[in-house]
Formats: sequence, C-alpha cells, structure tokens
Amino acid sequence: MRKLAGKRALVTGAASGIGREIALRLAREHVDLYLLDFNQEGLQDVVDEVAELGVEVEAHVCDLRNQDEVEGAAEFAIDYWAGVDILVNNAGVTYYGITHLMPPEECHNLLATNLVSGITLTQRLLPWMLARPQSHVLNVCSVLGLVGLPRVALYCTTKFAMVGYSEALRAEYGRQGLGVTALCPGFVRTNLFSSARPMAEGAEPRTPPSFMCAKPECVARRAVRAIERNQRRVVLEPFARLAYGVKSMAPGLLDWALRLGEQKKIAGKRQRLAELSSDPTEALRLAVGNQAMPRAYEPPASRAA
Repeated sequence: MRKLAGKRALVTGAASGIGREIALRLAREHVDLYLLDFNQEGLQDVVDEVAELGVEVEAHVCDLRNQDEVEGAAEFAIDYWAGVDILVNNAGVTYYGITHLMPPEECHNLLATNLVSGITLTQRLLPWMLARPQSHVLNVCSVLGLVGLPRVALYCTTKFAMVGYSEALRAEYGRQGLGVTALCPGFVRTNLFSSARPMAEGAEPRTPPSFMCAKPECVARRAVRAIERNQRRVVLEPFARLAYGVKSMAPGLLDWALRLGEQKKIAGKRQRLAELSSDPTEALRLAVGNQAMPRAYEPPASRAA
C-alpha cells in the first residue's frame, strides 16, 4: 500500500503508547481514523491532536473484553465508512505472575483483549477490506509472540496466536490484495508493565531498563513503513532480534539463560522467607501468593461430630 493519503484506518488501543503513536503517524500521512480505547480521557487527547492535523477522526470508548461492544465498533465502521482500508489490532494487556495462580477471570480478560477482539474485528471487516483494491491488517504482536518467557505465559500465548493468525491471513488472502504484517517489538516505553496486575503483593513486574526499551514513536514509524511495504514480519530492536536469534539458532542457550534468571529469583525469595521465618503466615503468603493461600488445617479430633 504505497499511497496512504485518503485511506481510512481503525486503530485499537489508541489512547496511549504504540497505538497513540501509530494513530498520529497515520494522521500525518493524511489517513482518516476511527479510534478505540477503554481510556476515555486519553482517547480524547489523541482525538484533539489528530484533529489538528486536518484529517477526519471518529472515536469510541470500547471495552474490548465485551464481545457486543467489539461487534458494535465493527458495525459502526461498516455503516459509517463502508469498512476501512487499514486495521491496526494494537490493544493489549498483560498479567504478571506464576501461571497456575492466575485467576480464571483474568485469563478470560487477557484472551478477550489481546486475541479475541482482534480476530473479531478482522473477520467482521474482512469482506469490506477485500472489496478494496488494497487493504492491510497490522497486528501488533511482540517478541513474546516468538520467544516464551516465564511469568507471562498467557500473554505469550496470545501473541504467539496473533503471529500465527497473521501468517495464515497473509497466506489465505494475499493474492486478493490484502497485506498482513505481524509487528514484533521488544520492550517499549509504554505503560504495559507499569499497569500489569501482579498476582500477589511483592510480585510486581520489573520495568525493563530504559536502554533496552524502544520509543513508541520509533515503533510507530516502523509500523507505518511495514504497511506501506507490506512486510510479513517486523522484529524490532536489538533485544528482540537477539532473543529471537538465540532461540532459532541455539535454543539450549536460551533455556539456560532463562533457568539462570529463575534460579536468582528463587534464591531471593528463599532469603526473604528466611527473614520472615518468625511470621509463618507472611512466609507462606510469599511462598505461594495470595491467590493460593490454603485454608487453616483442622485436626480430625477437633471436628464436629
């Protein structure tokens, strides 16, 4: 899609981070926008900025966990614009902690936001996109859709799925004029980590150091370039390329590095447990997390007959 001016794009997760910057970058290319996000205040700020660039912009507050709201957003795009030329599935959340302690409702919310909403929008809008001479789906995935890391298992699951979905769409519809890109950045300076809900007190995710994080503006620039050039997959930033390269060429080395990191975390937890040995309840909470605190043991002799 060499010429973007005059096209129409739907962008999810547009209130902040990568989604915001992609929206602004597209607006500078004279693309009309339909923006979705759950954050009303942030969404309005982006609408104001986009409007100053002289393009048409529509925006709706949308909870992507809610299938009816996602369907409604797709219907609006169809009724108002007869579909869109560009679909950017960017919205994403994460949840940090031990996998088997993740509450079922959080599993559902993460899957709905990161995966199901994007698939729903794509499938609803696809007939209208295929009716255009050229159209494009940009799925903002992650290097964690190429390399699995501990304590973010379900997040990795959704991103692996979106990478596969992108490849399958490209294979199925590429000859019909549909371009599809899987954008796989590494760490980016967004609120993804700071807003991640930990599973237990004291289990907050560590924000990566700034030198390892890309600026959202840089990611957005590469994203728009990928749309223009119809690139299959874009792996951004040195850390992402290194991790993916090591996994591809020396998976055993990656396993060793991840095990080493886990051993350091376990050693730190054991040290804290030793410090809390005088408080068994707190030590147990640290060991298993708040989500898995067992009920008090009741000796058989004290049970009511």
